[in-house]
Amino acid sequence: MPSLTTITLDHLVQLKAEARGFSFQQRQPVGSLLAGRHASRLRGRGLAFEELRNYHPGDDIRTIDWKATARLRKPHVRVYSEERERPVLLVVDQRSPMFFGSRRTMKSVAAAELAALSAWRALNGGDRIGGIVFNEEELTTLRPQRGPAQALRLFHEIERYNQRLAEPEFPTGDVTLNHALQAALHSATHDHLVVLITDLDGADEETKRLTTRISAHNDLIVTAVYDPLGIQLTGHTDMEARDRGRNWKIPTDKAFDKAFRDTFEALTRQWRELFLHLRIPLFPLSTDQPVIDQIRKSFGQNPSR
Repeated sequence: MPSLTTITLDHLVQLKAEARGFSFQQRQPVGSLLAGRHASRLRGRGLAFEELRNYHPGDDIRTIDWKATARLRKPHVRVYSEERERPVLLVVDQRSPMFFGSRRTMKSVAAAELAALSAWRALNGGDRIGGIVFNEEELTTLRPQRGPAQALRLFHEIERYNQRLAEPEFPTGDVTLNHALQAALHSATHDHLVVLITDLDGADEETKRLTTRISAHNDLIVTAVYDPLGIQLTGHTDMEARDRGRNWKIPTDKAFDKAFRDTFEALTRQWRELFLHLRIPLFPLSTDQPVIDQIRKSFGQNPSR
């Protein structure tokens, strides 16, 4: 895929063809270079009680309703059916620190691609989708609804916010990551799947409090979007960055390299402290690899496919 600086609606729509081979709903280990390997707390779809019926040979004895059995003097089992849908809320960060990328694409574009793939996958599974898209200047909330029209509404907002990053002046304002999490807490009251897609810029103790409250009654996946430049600078010479028509030379001496590494490692430690003890899945998303490949590797049933 060619390098992407900004996203378009057409690109987000076309990702529908790639939205397969992974699921956020199942209990599975989540491998993370940032948080270590730990079991997911994802609840999966809920179960709705359907009927109470006579026990048949071969029924799982764990489904026997012992109170009904004692009352009716005959073994009875409780039958449940899997809920057919659940609300999925995608929280998409499009703040100015997301407008950075040294390899394949910008963090803001990788976040948008993940949001689109997640939305299409949820719709394919019969779920409702909603979103919270934000930058420093504004925040837009879309309540979960069914159907492709809802996906297009969400994609329009993501495109609008993303294109704003390429304008001569960055959005300015007081909207923070915690404002988006507060909006998610208000929207996701119970049994939602909340996917937070951000570089975690500005995460603090309030972030931990809000994510704890969200995960108490919902499933929460935190996607930490990062760029490989934050991991390794050694060996690169004459590095330049370009921003709004201006070129900036990046120092590559050992002192700068060490300072850059130390800053990135401190950030990853902060992420671990925020989420590991809460057992909230932390999914690292790099800008230098196709998003769909990374999702299938961590959340796919058959990664080889």
